Order: sequence, then structure tokens, then C-alpha cells
Amino acid sequence: MTRLVQIRKGMSRGVALVEEPRLRLLAGIESIYELVASVDANKTSLLDRIREHVTGAELDYDAIYSGQSEWRPMPPIDHPVEPSRCLVSGTGLTHLGSAKNRQAMHSASEAEMNDSMKIFRWGVERGKPAPGKIGVAPEWFYKGNGSIIRASGEPLDVPPYAEDGGEEGEIAGIYFVGESGNPIRIGMAIGNEFSDHKFEKKNYLNLAGSKLRTCALGPELVINPQFRSVPGKVTVARAGKNIWSQEIVTGEDEMCHSLANIEHHHFKFEGHRRPGDLHIHYFGACSFSFGAGIELIDGDVMEVSFDGFGRPLRNPLRVVKDGNKLITVQTIS
Repeated sequence: MTRLVQIRKGMSRGVALVEEPRLRLLAGIESIYELVASVDANKTSLLDRIREHVTGAELDYDAIYSGQSEWRPMPPIDHPVEPSRCLVSGTGLTHLGSAKNRQAMHSASEAEMNDSMKIFRWGVERGKPAPGKIGVAPEWFYKGNGSIIRASGEPLDVPPYAEDGGEEGEIAGIYFVGESGNPIRIGMAIGNEFSDHKFEKKNYLNLAGSKLRTCALGPELVINPQFRSVPGKVTVARAGKNIWSQEIVTGEDEMCHSLANIEHHHFKFEGHRRPGDLHIHYFGACSFSFGAGIELIDGDVMEVSFDGFGRPLRNPLRVVKDGNKLITVQTIS
């Protein structure tokens, strides 16, 4: 699978093709957004355009990934001019989960089920429609615009108003809306859909607010990845020692919604098909440390990896210590 990275050195930025353990720079290309927009405008192949621009100029990927180079990792996609034109969202209750949960779901009556279990059951029953048909809508949430995306190595923040912060290791789809208004899937990347689980646990209606946090993506964008059944691993380290680790798996075979159904229900909204916009959509997690009773603290390092998706995504957790301040609104009169 073809994998790309975005990197930065001071005010300069570039795009490179991953050829382990080296990176090969693309000539004249400063962003993947620029590359994809050109492909769409000229109706050419993305892979052909990559081949046209790749050079013999090589960089040491190890040094960049570990922070020992002048070049630094960037998120593998961004809108280089208007971050607000990148919408970050996600889909929950997508993974099949344990047999115990499924058995409980089927043995409970409609009246006994909570709303989460009802949505999950609907997904199991109607989340994978036949080709050309529309299935049931999955749970959908908004996370923010492109300004919340962090690269591998950058901290994910627990703001003063939050109750906690915890990793959600998953894969995200990366999309560009073409000139015609049709969405184009560029590829996928490893994601950490960081959330405030304590706040959500108090009341499920807090879900929307619990999602408005920084999150991470990368370090690599994978073109045309295998997304049937993708094994991975999530690890949390504290002071250099692993305190929690879990083998995970994602992909359509492990989910109650097909990729096509998730994409339809995201892009059916006219506002999500504005030409020139980017979309980053997290496909859901099957396991996370909060569910195991782990409470992350300042300095913990979260690591997410998936087979075939390049190097792991690593991010420290940073608790913002400034006090929670009242925000006041001024009038214009």
C-alpha cells in the first residue's frame, strides 16, 4: 500500500513517500491537499501524480519520527489555508463487541434496552445493506474543525473544564470534496479519537460535549488500504512502563456497519458536500483503557498501531493546569 507523510521544517513544509526506513520527497508539493486538488481538477490518477513528483531526495524517517531531525511530523492531512474547511467527525457504536453484549442485546426486550443498545442492535440488523441500498444510520458526532488535529508526538490536551481525557484507538477515513460536489476518499490513517469519558459517563446526553477535544492522526496516510479485518494494538505508558495494553481489531468484517453505509450517512447532508472541503471521519473504537478502569494522568503516552498502516501514532497526554475561567459575552452596542 502506498503511504505518504507530511513534514515541516520551520516555515517550510513538504510531502514524502514512505519507503522504509527512508522518506522520498515529492518535488514541488507542499501539502497532500494541494496534490489531491490537482488530481481532481485534472481528472488524473493520484498514484500516477505521486510517481510523477517523487524524487531521489531521501530523508531519514527514524530521525524525523523520533524528533531528532530539523524536519518534524505533521498530521497526514490538513487544509493548508483554512483549517475551518476541514470537518472532523466520527461514528460510534460501530464495532460488534463481545458475544456477551450481543447475547444480552438479543435477549432483552425493546423496552428494557437503553438507547445505545437500540442503536447498536439496529446496526447489527440493518447496518450492512445490499449494494445500491441504504441502511440504517449509525450514531454520528462532531469533533471540531482541522485546528484540533495533532500529529504523532504532539500532546493531546485535557482542558481545564474537562473531567478527564482518554484514548480511543481507531482508523479514520480522509476525504476531499471534488469540484463536482462528489466526495473522494483519499485514504485512511491511524487515529486517536481522544475523548472525555468521565463527562460522558455522567449522562449519555453529554456525548456531544465530550467529543470536542483535540485528537490525533497519522503519522502516515495510506492510499487504498485493506479495511476488511485490521488487527492493531493500543498501549498506555506511564514513566516509561506500560500500564495497559490491548490487542484490537477493526475493519468492515468486525463492524456492524459497512464502510459504504457510514460514508452515505455522512455525506448525505448537503453541507458535507461543499467543493474543496476536507473531512476526517473516525470509524469507531472497539476497546479503550477507560473501560478497563484506567485513568490517564499528565505525561502518560498513548500509542496506537494497525497492521499495514505504517508506524504507530504516539501522543503524550497533557493536563492544562490553568484554572477554569468564566467566559463572558460582550454586546456590540
